[in-house]
Amino acid sequence: MLSPTDSIVFSNLLEKAVTLRNSDEWDEFRPGVTAHWLYHEDGDGPSAVLLRYQPGARVTEHEHVGYEHMFVLDGDQFDEHGSYPAGSFVVNPPGTCHSPGSVGGCVALLIYERAVRFIDEP
Repeated sequence: MLSPTDSIVFSNLLEKAVTLRNSDEWDEFRPGVTAHWLYHEDGDGPSAVLLRYQPGARVTEHEHVGYEHMFVLDGDQFDEHGSYPAGSFVVNPPGTCHSPGSVGGCVALLIYERAVRFIDEP
């Protein structure tokens, strides 16, 4: 989904995350990680996405160019700074880097102010 023109409302995002976890409504994002975009601006603008990590999956190191807000809805996530069970909310400010992963798999809501910059990509 590109830029919304109306409000987007999920009356129970926690339930939707559990339901979506086993659906086919996902696009490939990184190996072992798929994306369900809630909205996405062209270029490097703001976006919101549900990311589904398979058990053991990890996203390569990237830098946050703008703020990232991450809320673990289901399962577990970790990075170099800690472990985040379901219900955890993390704010990664501009200039921070990490390589998030999941031991048992998860669904997380990520809201980006600007697109991230992957370190391994030009």
